[in-house]
Amino acid sequence: MANLQLLNKMIKPYRTPFVLIKTIALLSYICTLVLSCSQAPDTNKNHLVFKYNQHKNISSLDPAFSKDLADIWATNALFNGLVEMDDSLNVIPSIAKSWTISKDALTYSFLLRSDVMFHKHHLFGKLETRNVVAKDFEYSFNRLRDKKIASPGSWVLNKVDRFKAVNDSVFEIQLKQAFPAFLGLLTMKYCSVVPKEIVTHYGADFRSQPIGTGPFVFKRWEENIKLVFRKNTEYFEKDIEGKRLPYLEAVAITFLPDKQSEFLQFAQGNIDVVSGLDASYKDEILTADGRLQQRYSKEVVMLRGPYLNTEYLGFNMASNRVEIQSTLIRQAVNYGFDRKKMMTYLRNGVGIAAHGGFIPKGLLGHDATIGYTYEPEKAKALIHKFKSETGIKNPKISITTSSNYLSFCEYIQRELQKSGLQVVINVVPASTLKDEKANNKLDVFRASWIADYPDAENYLSLYYSKNFAPNGPNYTHYSNALFDTWYEQAYAEVDPKKRKLLYTKMDSLVMQTAPVITMFYDEAIRFTRKNVSGLGINATNLLELKRVKKIK
Repeated sequence: MANLQLLNKMIKPYRTPFVLIKTIALLSYICTLVLSCSQAPDTNKNHLVFKYNQHKNISSLDPAFSKDLADIWATNALFNGLVEMDDSLNVIPSIAKSWTISKDALTYSFLLRSDVMFHKHHLFGKLETRNVVAKDFEYSFNRLRDKKIASPGSWVLNKVDRFKAVNDSVFEIQLKQAFPAFLGLLTMKYCSVVPKEIVTHYGADFRSQPIGTGPFVFKRWEENIKLVFRKNTEYFEKDIEGKRLPYLEAVAITFLPDKQSEFLQFAQGNIDVVSGLDASYKDEILTADGRLQQRYSKEVVMLRGPYLNTEYLGFNMASNRVEIQSTLIRQAVNYGFDRKKMMTYLRNGVGIAAHGGFIPKGLLGHDATIGYTYEPEKAKALIHKFKSETGIKNPKISITTSSNYLSFCEYIQRELQKSGLQVVINVVPASTLKDEKANNKLDVFRASWIADYPDAENYLSLYYSKNFAPNGPNYTHYSNALFDTWYEQAYAEVDPKKRKLLYTKMDSLVMQTAPVITMFYDEAIRFTRKNVSGLGINATNLLELKRVKKIK
C-alpha cells in the first residue's frame, strides 16, 4: 500500500492524459525489464541478486576502455589489477600481494599471488582456466600503449619508461621520473589484467565477451536493456573468517533512461541502490537539511561521505572578451554569490560549499582558507572598478551549461545581477557542452572534475600550460610560468609535507588569478534498503559489490 501511495504521489503532477499514459506504459515496461533481469536459475536464491540501474548504455566491458563511471562500475565487478583502493583511499594489495619501491622511487617490483585464476573459457583448453602470471600484466600494459587499440587510458603509463615480467611471480615497472601518485594510478580499471588468448580471439568484440579475474563473471548483455553477471565461484579473495567472496549470487543491471523512473523502482523495492541526488526526487527523500524523510527511515539506509569531485564554472582565458580577461570580473563572480545558501536550497545540504581552492576536501593540499567567501559589497566594488577602468557600462558574461545544472547557474545569475553584472545562460545538451568546452568555444562553462586517482596533482593538472584542451584537461587555457615551475617540482618531491606545501601554493595561485569559480565539493550519497549490508561508500564513488550481503 505504501508503495502504491508513493507511486500515486509521484505521478500526480504529470496527470495530463498523454503524459499519464506514457508514464504508465514506461512503468509497465521497466517493471518487466527489472523482473526479467533479476531471474536467477535457482529461485531459492533470487534474493541474492543485487540490482542497480544505469541511465545510459555501458559503452564497453573491456577495462582498457573504462572511462566513464558506468563502465568502471561494471568492469570493477569483472576484473582486477595489481592493486586496488579501500574506502579510505589507501592503496592495498589485489593480484599483487606485496611490492617494493627503490630508494630513488623509480623502480616498482610487484610480487603476484599464485592462486588467481581467469574466468572459465573453452579457449584455455581442457581445464578451461589458468593462473595469472606476470606475462599477463606485461601483455595488458603493452595493450594499453598500443596505438591501434587507442585506449583512452594510455595516459596512465605516460610516466612509465619500461616494464617486464621478471618471472611468473614478479612484475617490474621502471618510471622515467619519480611520481608519488603512481600507485594510485595503478588502481584504475585501465590497469586490469586481461588474457592474451581471449583478447586475441575476440578482438574488438572483447568489449562484449569479457574474461577477467573478478568476483563476478559475465553472463548476458542486451545493450540498453539489461546486463547480468554471475558469482565467480573460484574467486581468490576470502573474508576474515576464510569464506570465499563474493556473497551475492548475481548482479543485474537495468538501463532506465531517467532518474525519476529509477527512484520509483527503488521505492517499490525493484532495485537495491540509488546513487546520487537528483532534483526529481531530492525533496521526496530528503529534508531541507539533508536528513532522510521520516517515511523512508524504516526501510531505507542513506550512505553519505566526501566525494573527490569539484563542481565549478570555468573561464576561457583565451577569449577575446574584455570581461573574461578581467581579473576584476572573475573575482567579482567568486565573491558575488552565497555558496552555503545554494547548497541548502538546491542540494538539500548535500555537498560542501567550496570556500577553499580547487583541490577538494579530503586530499593532501586542500586549504579551506584560500578561496572566496560571500562578500556582495566587494563584488559590487570590483564591478564598479571594472566599469570605471574600461568604460563598459553594462558588463556581461555568458554561461553555458547543461539542463542538469541550470538551477545552479540561474541562482548565480540572480545574485550577480544584484552586483551590476549581466549574466546570460545558454543551455545545451551535455554532449555539446563537453565538445565545445574541449575545443575552446565557450566563454564561461559549467564543469566538474572527478578524481582519476586520489592525489591533488590530478586536480592541479587542469592548470598546467602543457595540458591545454583538447590534448589535455586544461579547459580554461590557464597559463602561469610560476605555477608550471611548482607543478614540475611536485613531480619529483617524495616528501609528503613538502609536496603538500607545493600543492597548496599552486592552488592558492590559481584562486588569486581566478580562472574558475569553485561552487562546491561534492559528496557521494547512496540510498539502499535495510536488507543490504556491506555496500559502503568511498570518495571515488566506486561500486564495490564483493562484500555485499542481502537477506530476504
